[in-house]
Amino acid sequence: MKIKVGVMGSAGEIESDRRGEFQNRLRDLTRALASREVVLLTGATTGLIYDVGKAARDAGIQHVGISPASSETEHTTQYQLPTDACDLLIYTGFGLKGRNVVLVRSCDIVLFIAGAMGSLNEFTIAHDEGKIIGCLTETGGVADEVRRLIQTLHARSSARIFYDNDPTSLLADCLAAL
Repeated sequence: MKIKVGVMGSAGEIESDRRGEFQNRLRDLTRALASREVVLLTGATTGLIYDVGKAARDAGIQHVGISPASSETEHTTQYQLPTDACDLLIYTGFGLKGRNVVLVRSCDIVLFIAGAMGSLNEFTIAHDEGKIIGCLTETGGVADEVRRLIQTLHARSSARIFYDNDPTSLLADCLAAL
């Protein structure tokens, strides 16, 4: 059975001066995923996560999107989320926070790129569930802040957390831990 790697993070747009940097790192992440023949899981959303999912799908990686909506119509109209980056969409009908639980629990490894409050919710779920977590550092947001939060909050968990600014090394460390 293929390993399920979830990629979570910024669904919003990246500032234009950092767009090229992110595109290079996302390309490296896509290559790393493709070389390992994993299944990609995402929240079937926009922004960086859309970019990763679309590139992965174009590279032949199976991309499963976990939607907060209960149908394609709700996914595209109420949530205004795309459908073209996924090979398969699973409609949970659980809203954004409920979707996050299904998404994280479905993954063997959870990777974070940047990320805001929704990603923080996904991180806390992954941490509580004892997942293998990878944070792509120097991308901002959750990926860079969780180390400080873990040290400050002293949260106990069996989760294994890896930090690296190189997507290939980060994925390799997470796969080795699995």
